[in-house]
Amino acid sequence: MADASGTRTGHAREAAVEAALGTLDLDAKARLLAGQDMWSLPPLPEIGLASLVMSDGPIGVRGVRWTADDPSIALPSPTALAASWDPELARRAGGLLAQEARRKGVHVLLAPTVNLHRSPLGGRHFEAYSEDPYLTGEIGTGYVRGVQDGGVGTTVKHFVANDAETDRFTVDNIVAPRPLRELYLAPFEAIVANAHPWGIMAAYNQVNGSTMTEHHYLQNEVLRGEWGFDGAVVSDWLAARSTVGALLGGLDVAMPGPRTVYGEALAAAVRAGEVTESAVDDAVRRVLLLAARVGILDGAPAAVTGLPAPIDGDALAREIARRSFVLVRNEPRAHGEGAGDEAAGHPALPIDPARTGTVALSGAPARDARILGGGSAVVFPDHVVSPLDGLTAALPDGSLTYSIGADPNEELTDADTGFELTAVCRAADGRLLGTSTVPGGRVQWAGSDLPDGVTHEELHTVELTGTFTPRESGEHTFGTRGLGGFVLTVGGEILFDGTEELGAASDPFEAFFGRPVERARAQLAEGERVTVSLLHTVHKIPDAPIKAVALSLLHLGPRHDPDELIAEAVEAARTAGTAVVVVATTERVESEGFDRVNLTLPGRQDDLVRAVAAVNPNTVVVVNTGSPVELPWREDVAAVLLSWFPGQEGGAALADVLLGAAEPGGRLPTTWPVALADVPVSVTTPADGELHYSEGLFIGYRAWERSGVAPAYPFGHGLGYTGWEYETIAATTDDARVRLRNTGIREGREVVQIYLAPVDDTVERPARWLAGFASVEAGPGETVEVRIPLRRRAFEIWDEESGSWSFVPGTYEVQAGRSVADRRLTSLVDARA
Repeated sequence: MADASGTRTGHAREAAVEAALGTLDLDAKARLLAGQDMWSLPPLPEIGLASLVMSDGPIGVRGVRWTADDPSIALPSPTALAASWDPELARRAGGLLAQEARRKGVHVLLAPTVNLHRSPLGGRHFEAYSEDPYLTGEIGTGYVRGVQDGGVGTTVKHFVANDAETDRFTVDNIVAPRPLRELYLAPFEAIVANAHPWGIMAAYNQVNGSTMTEHHYLQNEVLRGEWGFDGAVVSDWLAARSTVGALLGGLDVAMPGPRTVYGEALAAAVRAGEVTESAVDDAVRRVLLLAARVGILDGAPAAVTGLPAPIDGDALAREIARRSFVLVRNEPRAHGEGAGDEAAGHPALPIDPARTGTVALSGAPARDARILGGGSAVVFPDHVVSPLDGLTAALPDGSLTYSIGADPNEELTDADTGFELTAVCRAADGRLLGTSTVPGGRVQWAGSDLPDGVTHEELHTVELTGTFTPRESGEHTFGTRGLGGFVLTVGGEILFDGTEELGAASDPFEAFFGRPVERARAQLAEGERVTVSLLHTVHKIPDAPIKAVALSLLHLGPRHDPDELIAEAVEAARTAGTAVVVVATTERVESEGFDRVNLTLPGRQDDLVRAVAAVNPNTVVVVNTGSPVELPWREDVAAVLLSWFPGQEGGAALADVLLGAAEPGGRLPTTWPVALADVPVSVTTPADGELHYSEGLFIGYRAWERSGVAPAYPFGHGLGYTGWEYETIAATTDDARVRLRNTGIREGREVVQIYLAPVDDTVERPARWLAGFASVEAGPGETVEVRIPLRRRAFEIWDEESGSWSFVPGTYEVQAGRSVADRRLTSLVDARA
């Protein structure tokens, strides 16, 4: 059990674990393997064990309270972090999240997500890193190291092949051995080998006939046997279905509690002779080791005793955002009414206000920033810097105009801007039980996550009460999310009194997160504060596995004529030196629990871009999405910048990049298509309960090259504000050495990518695959040389006959370049086993 903290310390920890295990009876051991509530395991004071607390990531640490009343730092989305192509930056992000976890009393972070971008339609695409297993493994390794450097555990998820959301609780993903090993297991294997995570999360889905929480082969033989993983396997929430099957299949912890397949059910199974107590001991031993590592088992040395130096969360969030932005197009500026002749010929970005004059900003997401994806990844930051905020602060007074232009939010959203609300909890007899502020109008209390003095047994009603100050005059729409009775009152007038019943949702989390339902409309005046109340009678589901209270007050501002909004933005853009349009998806497009049905931007956003570009040739489009979307106007605008979901400091980072204070540092971690019809792998819907990964090894750029169809932007693509000349390459089977020169007039950063391509292949393999990468920095005219190691695994395949890795000898091209489609230098190597 020795780990990075040293052999002697590891032995001491092992001894403490064995001593603690030896004093526990069967009931205590079985109880320890089951959640005591939504987020924690029970304490066992008799052995000096405190309650182990877990919390969702991956872009923040929510803590045990799912509420905006307990704010968290919100970092950019995992797709953004991967776009940095910088494992050390990922490690720093992990360090910040460890700091956040310790501040909130959290011992284990339920992250990172290292499933692959098999299809761009995957609903949680934004929550995973890349379509490439090697890049995913490198970023995930950095993240895990950073979190665990801070003494907080990780649970790398979702093990394995949890690459889509449709029927995720029941789908059987049929994956052949080679792609399973070379693609989907590869990131997990790399992270286990290089970062030694303290936990793994077992996924909901089945793989080749066995549900993952009971998958003996993958969890016991591969994960623990071949890879030597010594940590704990935790179920995804509600994923464990069988007491005996889960224990024999390698599952250590069944979450959440208190109703799980472990606990009393596990003790009973042992007494009935269905499983042995020694198998229970093995699981308890791993859980105690996890507790020891995070420092909550008396007498066991923690893995980390000296904490890292404090990290400025806002500054790091801003740095990650600007390092993640991918500039995919940047054409020379044209002459225009608002720009002088001296501006013509320069690239559209960066914007120089002295040369370009005014900036016309448009798009509802520029004002109401889309900073993260929906579902269990949601955290609530204490502030958000929108693109409008960032550019207003950075540009000279009077040089920026703003128009809504188009609003993708055609549905109700949480009552946030202008609302000041408190939740008042009462018993059936009207007694006040407790109160809590609810920024954002959303209540999501699960398990013991309730305001002080409130219990699920006594709670009868929750009233969201307070005021709303509109920022626009007109007809405002109000709605609800959740199950149970609702009475909505605005300005003293009851606008709705009714009940929302439980539907036939197949995903239990859909009932928890809920769908928005319009209830009433009211005419309100800008700036005139009105009282608001939503009285909710709690809907209690008998025998529910989770005791939860979930409701939201929803709001949608006055609806405007879409054509008029676009016309206003066009008039502002017509005389501006530069037009910046921000487009985005919504929570109803990218979220947990469902897959996407298309790759189009919602609403009239495409029409807005076309209209603005028609009157201003210097149009810059910022694409605020977590995953690929179609950009049908991409050739008609001067510049396209992908900002992903950029986190709480996204607007400040955007101003840094647009105005040239920083370079857009990102490179694409996944291929962006021209249209969904071109995507080689798009099916996410099972047939008869099965989803066949019939494409085998060919996903992502591997599949695009095989299909012969050119994407909009290839894997690895990204432009900076300087130029690079690749001068020389020298390669062996161990490494590649590349020399390159900054040919521009400003300092820059380049991501050197190494692809391996077999010359005369004797087995079926992609045309090439990513084998290594590294970042370099150089000033104008400077030359820099970088050495990039090549792993033996890059030359191997999984031999299905022998059930082992096999080195494939032969001649390979070692290709260095800026993307999979822009390879600048090649060196031949003769690879022998």
